[in-house]
Amino acid sequence: MARTKKIDKLKETNAKVETFKPTTLDQIWGGTGTSKYGTNDLAEYETRLKGLNQTDLHAHARSLGIMPDSNYSLLMRKLRQAFLEHTNGYKVPNSGPSQKPNKMTPAIAKVLAEGR
Repeated sequence: MARTKKIDKLKETNAKVETFKPTTLDQIWGGTGTSKYGTNDLAEYETRLKGLNQTDLHAHARSLGIMPDSNYSLLMRKLRQAFLEHTNGYKVPNSGPSQKPNKMTPAIAKVLAEGR
């Protein structure tokens, strides 16, 4: 019997090459957004955070403008959210070629009118 993969381990793709448009001057000049956090990979960032002691974690939060919290899980959630907001700012997709709306033919108008 063949072993099946777990659903959470499967990856979905739409086979579309996505390009992203620059949204900041740093991106226009060739920046990748890694200067603030040192990475754009969430798993790598979370691993780095888990390696910090509480004092260093609070200092990191303050350097990002986040109020340090004594609740570890809440602070980690805030840092993760700030990281995602930063990296998603570098992933604004191109709008692509603009498509003009199709003209409605009389046959299409007749079909649509039947539902009234």
